[in-house]
Amino acid sequence: MPSRPNWVYTCFKRLERCADTVTGAAGPFFVAIATVLFILGTLCFLDVILPTIPWPWLSVLPCFLIIINLFGHYYFACTVSPGFAGDPPQRVGRSFIWAKRRRYSISRANGVHWSSHLNITPASTTTCPKCGETKPERTHHCRVCNRCVLKYDHHCPCVGLHNERHFVMFMAYVTLATFCFVAFGWPHLFTALGLYFDDTWEHRISPILFTIIYLVCLVMCLAVGTMLAWQLWSVAVAETAVESYDHEYYRKVASSRGETFQNSYDLGSLNNLRLFFNIGKDGYPIYTLILPLRVLPYTDGRSWARRHGLERHHGVRADEELTDEEDN
Repeated sequence: MPSRPNWVYTCFKRLERCADTVTGAAGPFFVAIATVLFILGTLCFLDVILPTIPWPWLSVLPCFLIIINLFGHYYFACTVSPGFAGDPPQRVGRSFIWAKRRRYSISRANGVHWSSHLNITPASTTTCPKCGETKPERTHHCRVCNRCVLKYDHHCPCVGLHNERHFVMFMAYVTLATFCFVAFGWPHLFTALGLYFDDTWEHRISPILFTIIYLVCLVMCLAVGTMLAWQLWSVAVAETAVESYDHEYYRKVASSRGETFQNSYDLGSLNNLRLFFNIGKDGYPIYTLILPLRVLPYTDGRSWARRHGLERHHGVRADEELTDEEDN
């Protein structure tokens, strides 16, 4: 008879696999629901709120930019492959959806598109015990996709090296869009609720639908805004969601020996953000932050920029680094 700790672990693993199955099956359903909500929110905004915003000559263009970016980055986050370990490196496309890289940024033979001042080292590789693929460092096995994903963050949808920028940009524009809806829409909410007795509802959108969408926007602004803050903080310290848990363990291991753990990928907050969004002198133009264009990451996932003087994390030994555990 298995011991109690093994029994608990086995039950937890079964629940975890069940949750992964549900997540994978329900993913398209959640995407469809979110799409419907975004469309309804956009229609409510255009019909009720936008005509009453002050200085239309100044405010209409930013509003449409927010809407275009919201739908554009949502589409890319859901449809662009996160980057699988067994796939060939992605290349820049020729269609209009691709941003143009600055001419004087360089392409290095090791898969990194950036200037030579960075300390670039090839990624170490291991074999995944779950799918058998050779995976570079920062690659983790996604249980829903059942494949190893380069710079895996989480599955919601599957977010990795090639779509993480679109995912963060999508959250930023969702937060901005819902904030504007709540900030400019509250007088219309009072009218929809009948609290302004001298006003009548003269819009094509029903007052009940507008009230529901307003409340959804309020909740989403708080929820997605909190997640966005967490994601930007993770980017600023050069960690993924998976790595944040690993690094916490490494700090404890290093501290037990009187050492200090140093994340070798952390080049400082500003440089980390520039590399993540791949903007600046050696990347893409800054207008890629306000236009929903495809942008390749600065690396193909087989090499990484590190702190000068470090070829791996400081304070943790190679045999102490965590890997994807095999399911029992």
